[in-house]
Amino acid sequence: MLEGRKINLRLIEDKDIPRMLTLMNDLNHRGEYLGIDLYHETKIQKHYADAGFWENDFGRMLITDKNDCVLGAITFFKGMGDSEGYEIGCQIYRKEDRGKGYSTEAIKIFCAYVFALKPIQRLQVCTASENVAARKAAEKCGFIYEGTMRKAFFARGKYHDLDFLSMLRDECPLLSEVLEDK
Repeated sequence: MLEGRKINLRLIEDKDIPRMLTLMNDLNHRGEYLGIDLYHETKIQKHYADAGFWENDFGRMLITDKNDCVLGAITFFKGMGDSEGYEIGCQIYRKEDRGKGYSTEAIKIFCAYVFALKPIQRLQVCTASENVAARKAAEKCGFIYEGTMRKAFFARGKYHDLDFLSMLRDECPLLSEVLEDK
Protein backbone atom coordinates (compact mmCIF):
# COMPACT_ATOMS: atom_id res chain seq x y z
CA MET A 1 0.00 0.00 0.00
CA LEU A 2 1.16 3.52 -0.80
CA GLU A 3 0.03 5.94 1.90
CA GLY A 4 -0.54 9.63 1.26
CA ARG A 5 -1.93 12.40 3.45
CA LYS A 6 -5.58 12.13 2.34
CA ILE A 7 -5.61 8.93 0.31
CA ASN A 8 -4.04 5.50 0.01
CA LEU A 9 -3.27 3.59 -3.18
CA ARG A 10 -3.56 -0.16 -2.99
CA LEU A 11 -3.87 -3.19 -5.19
CA ILE A 12 -7.34 -4.49 -5.94
CA GLU A 13 -8.55 -7.48 -3.92
CA ASP A 14 -11.29 -10.04 -4.56
CA LYS A 15 -13.62 -8.30 -2.13
CA ASP A 16 -13.33 -5.02 -4.08
CA ILE A 17 -14.72 -6.32 -7.38
CA PRO A 18 -18.47 -5.94 -6.67
CA ARG A 19 -18.12 -2.38 -5.31
CA MET A 20 -15.69 -1.37 -8.05
CA LEU A 21 -18.05 -2.73 -10.72
CA THR A 22 -21.01 -0.82 -9.25
CA LEU A 23 -19.03 2.43 -9.22
CA MET A 24 -17.58 1.89 -12.72
CA ASN A 25 -21.07 1.28 -14.16
CA ASP A 26 -22.78 4.27 -12.53
CA LEU A 27 -23.29 6.56 -15.53
CA ASN A 28 -24.66 9.35 -13.32
CA HIS A 29 -21.20 9.72 -11.81
CA ARG A 30 -19.07 8.74 -14.81
CA GLY A 31 -18.37 12.29 -15.95
CA GLU A 32 -18.98 13.84 -19.33
CA TYR A 33 -15.58 12.94 -20.81
CA LEU A 34 -15.67 9.19 -20.27
CA GLY A 35 -17.58 6.87 -22.55
CA ILE A 36 -20.78 5.12 -21.62
CA ASP A 37 -19.57 1.55 -22.04
CA LEU A 38 -20.77 -0.70 -19.24
CA TYR A 39 -18.49 -3.31 -17.72
CA HIS A 40 -19.70 -6.88 -17.36
CA GLU A 41 -18.85 -8.73 -14.17
CA THR A 42 -17.59 -11.77 -16.09
CA LYS A 43 -15.02 -9.71 -17.99
CA ILE A 44 -13.86 -7.88 -14.86
CA GLN A 45 -13.60 -11.15 -12.91
CA LYS A 46 -11.59 -12.75 -15.75
CA HIS A 47 -9.18 -9.82 -15.94
CA TYR A 48 -8.76 -9.96 -12.16
CA ALA A 49 -8.29 -13.77 -12.16
CA ASP A 50 -5.72 -13.58 -14.99
CA ALA A 51 -3.48 -10.90 -13.53
CA GLY A 52 -5.08 -9.15 -10.56
CA PHE A 53 -5.17 -5.91 -12.58
CA TRP A 54 -1.37 -5.81 -12.43
CA GLU A 55 0.72 -6.86 -15.41
CA ASN A 56 3.95 -5.75 -17.05
CA ASP A 57 2.35 -3.06 -19.24
CA PHE A 58 -0.85 -2.43 -17.30
CA GLY A 59 -1.58 -1.79 -13.66
CA ARG A 60 -4.57 -0.48 -11.74
CA MET A 61 -4.74 0.51 -8.09
CA LEU A 62 -7.68 1.69 -6.05
CA ILE A 63 -7.69 5.15 -4.54
CA THR A 64 -9.17 4.90 -1.05
CA ASP A 65 -9.72 7.29 1.80
CA LYS A 66 -8.08 6.62 5.16
CA ASN A 67 -11.03 4.39 6.17
CA ASP A 68 -10.47 2.23 3.04
CA CYS A 69 -13.60 3.56 1.31
CA VAL A 70 -13.09 3.35 -2.46
CA LEU A 71 -12.85 6.81 -4.04
CA GLY A 72 -11.59 5.87 -7.50
CA ALA A 73 -8.87 4.12 -9.46
CA ILE A 74 -5.58 5.02 -11.10
CA THR A 75 -4.03 3.12 -13.97
CA PHE A 76 -0.88 2.92 -16.08
CA PHE A 77 -0.95 1.42 -19.57
CA LYS A 78 0.81 1.54 -22.91
CA GLY A 79 -0.38 4.63 -24.76
CA MET A 80 -0.85 5.13 -28.45
CA GLY A 81 1.69 3.90 -30.96
CA ASP A 82 5.22 2.95 -30.06
CA SER A 83 5.83 5.80 -27.63
CA GLU A 84 8.20 5.19 -24.75
CA GLY A 85 6.74 4.99 -21.27
CA TYR A 86 3.17 4.75 -20.11
CA GLU A 87 -0.02 6.72 -20.00
CA ILE A 88 -1.65 7.44 -16.66
CA GLY A 89 -5.41 7.48 -16.19
CA CYS A 90 -7.17 8.55 -13.02
CA GLN A 91 -10.84 8.55 -12.10
CA ILE A 92 -12.65 9.60 -8.95
CA TYR A 93 -15.92 7.68 -9.15
CA ARG A 94 -18.49 9.81 -7.31
CA LYS A 95 -19.21 13.47 -8.07
CA GLU A 96 -19.22 14.38 -4.38
CA ASP A 97 -15.62 13.13 -4.01
CA ARG A 98 -14.25 15.31 -6.83
CA GLY A 99 -12.54 18.66 -6.28
CA LYS A 100 -10.97 17.61 -2.97
CA GLY A 101 -7.42 17.01 -4.20
CA TYR A 102 -7.68 13.21 -4.25
CA SER A 103 -6.69 12.91 -7.92
CA THR A 104 -3.73 15.25 -7.53
CA GLU A 105 -2.35 13.34 -4.57
CA ALA A 106 -2.98 9.98 -6.26
CA ILE A 107 -1.23 11.10 -9.47
CA LYS A 108 1.82 12.39 -7.56
CA ILE A 109 2.25 9.18 -5.61
CA PHE A 110 1.46 6.87 -8.52
CA CYS A 111 3.86 8.57 -10.94
CA ALA A 112 6.71 8.40 -8.43
CA TYR A 113 5.87 4.72 -7.88
CA VAL A 114 5.78 3.86 -11.60
CA PHE A 115 9.11 5.64 -12.21
CA ALA A 116 10.62 3.72 -9.27
CA LEU A 117 9.21 0.46 -10.63
CA LYS A 118 9.87 0.76 -14.38
CA PRO A 119 12.95 1.69 -16.45
CA ILE A 120 11.13 4.35 -18.46
CA GLN A 121 11.84 7.99 -19.26
CA ARG A 122 8.32 9.43 -19.55
CA LEU A 123 4.72 9.27 -18.43
CA GLN A 124 1.87 10.99 -20.17
CA VAL A 125 -1.67 12.06 -19.42
CA CYS A 126 -4.26 12.51 -22.16
CA THR A 127 -7.41 14.42 -21.32
CA ALA A 128 -10.28 16.04 -23.14
CA SER A 129 -9.39 19.65 -23.86
CA GLU A 130 -12.58 20.75 -22.09
CA ASN A 131 -11.71 18.77 -18.94
CA VAL A 132 -10.10 21.65 -17.06
CA ALA A 133 -10.05 19.83 -13.71
CA ALA A 134 -8.08 16.86 -15.07
CA ARG A 135 -5.57 19.12 -16.78
CA LYS A 136 -5.08 21.23 -13.64
CA ALA A 137 -4.50 18.10 -11.53
CA ALA A 138 -1.87 16.86 -14.00
CA GLU A 139 -0.14 20.24 -14.14
CA LYS A 140 -0.07 20.49 -10.32
CA CYS A 141 1.84 17.20 -10.38
CA GLY A 142 4.42 18.54 -12.86
CA PHE A 143 3.02 17.40 -16.21
CA ILE A 144 3.76 19.75 -19.10
CA TYR A 145 1.42 20.38 -22.03
CA GLU A 146 2.77 19.00 -25.33
CA GLY A 147 -0.06 19.39 -27.80
CA THR A 148 -3.60 18.69 -28.88
CA MET A 149 -4.98 15.99 -31.13
CA ARG A 150 -8.11 17.31 -32.81
CA LYS A 151 -11.29 15.24 -32.64
CA ALA A 152 -9.27 12.33 -31.28
CA PHE A 153 -11.91 10.44 -29.32
CA PHE A 154 -15.65 9.91 -29.23
CA ALA A 155 -17.63 10.02 -25.98
CA ARG A 156 -21.23 10.73 -25.14
CA GLY A 157 -22.31 11.36 -28.72
CA LYS A 158 -19.59 13.73 -29.85
CA TYR A 159 -15.92 13.98 -30.74
CA HIS A 160 -13.48 15.67 -28.35
CA ASP A 161 -10.04 17.17 -28.77
CA LEU A 162 -7.40 15.44 -26.67
CA ASP A 163 -4.62 17.31 -24.84
CA PHE A 164 -1.34 15.51 -24.20
CA LEU A 165 0.79 16.32 -21.15
CA SER A 166 3.99 14.57 -20.14
CA MET A 167 6.40 14.21 -17.27
CA LEU A 168 9.98 13.02 -17.64
CA ARG A 169 11.73 10.88 -15.05
CA ASP A 170 14.00 13.72 -13.88
CA GLU A 171 10.95 15.99 -13.41
CA CYS A 172 9.26 13.64 -10.94
CA PRO A 173 10.11 13.58 -7.24
CA LEU A 174 11.45 10.31 -5.87
CA LEU A 175 8.94 7.94 -4.30
CA SER A 176 10.61 8.33 -0.89
CA GLU A 177 10.16 12.12 -1.10
CA VAL A 178 6.51 11.88 -2.11
CA LEU A 179 5.70 9.41 0.66
CA GLU A 180 7.57 11.50 3.26
CA ASP A 181 5.56 14.56 2.17
CA LYS A 182 2.47 13.27 3.94
